[in-house]
Order: sequence, then structure tokens, then C-alpha cells
Amino acid sequence: MNQEENKYELATFAGGCFWCMVKPFDQWEGIEKVVSGYTGGEIENPTYEQVCSDTTGHYEAVQITFDPSKISYKEIMEIFWQQIDPTDPGGQFGDRGSSYQTAIFYHNEEQKAQAEASKKEKNENGPFDKPIVTPILPAKPFYPAEDYHQDYYKKNPSHYQRYNVGSGRAGYIERHWKKA
Repeated sequence: MNQEENKYELATFAGGCFWCMVKPFDQWEGIEKVVSGYTGGEIENPTYEQVCSDTTGHYEAVQITFDPSKISYKEIMEIFWQQIDPTDPGGQFGDRGSSYQTAIFYHNEEQKAQAEASKKEKNENGPFDKPIVTPILPAKPFYPAEDYHQDYYKKNPSHYQRYNVGSGRAGYIERHWKKA
């Protein structure tokens, strides 16, 4: 790793369908890249079909490479919370099953501590009417998803927008976060 690459850190989150988790991060200064993929399970290099079968232990997730001198991990976590329903243990919005559950995967003890503090603050100060069930887990190997899943919102903007609205995600975000 060269000096330039050394300044970057990773953040990894599962927030349901990874198509909907790229755009919210992609638009911030300091975010170098957002990759859709799979993590948390035991199978190496799983396929989309394997992960969707809910037999691999993997979550659909995004791995974010960011410059902490431009955007903090705390700020990135705030973006994450505002994309999900962290009180839903069965998946996210229209997507059900373990591969669509939420999780924060920490890469070091500082991220773990920040994630725990952030979760506690969200549990105490809302805007949720039920306890947060999003686990905070140690990062495991991350496997990039197939090319057609990368930057889906850019490649298929009409379908992405219909899916974001049709799944219930857009309405949930509007109801819970736009007034916050």
C-alpha cells in the first residue's frame, strides 16, 4: 500500500438491498468509493444467488473507502442510520431474510466504540419507536458483488428509483428522517 492509499479507512455496513445503499454515501466529499458486496458469512466468493438463498450467512453490504480528514466515521454512521429501519430484525422494507438484515461491521476498536455509542444514542433519542436490533460485528472478509450490481443507481436509474420507492425505503426515510 502506498502513502496515498494509507490515508484511507474502510467502513462496512449492511442495510438491506445494496443497490439502495450506494447512492447515499457516493455523494459525499471524502468518500473515495462504495462497493456492493457480501460479508459476514463463511463461504468464500459467494454469488448473488447463493447469498439470496439465505444459506451462506452473508449479508448484502457496502464497503466504503473514505478519507477521515474529509469525512469522519461518525458522519458516515449517521448517513447509514438514515438509510435503514434498524428496528426490523427480518430484513429491510420489501426485502426479507437474513441476507437483507442490517449490521455494522467494525474494522478496529475505535470504530466499534463509535458504533456502540451511536447505537446507544439512536436508541435513546429516536426517531424509532422500537429498540434497535442492528448488530455491531467484527469485519469479516468482504467479497465484491458481480459487476452488474456495482453503481446500480447510475447504470439503471429508472429501475433503481422505482425499486427505492416500491420497496418502501424512500417513504420510510421521508417519514423518519426528513423532519429530524
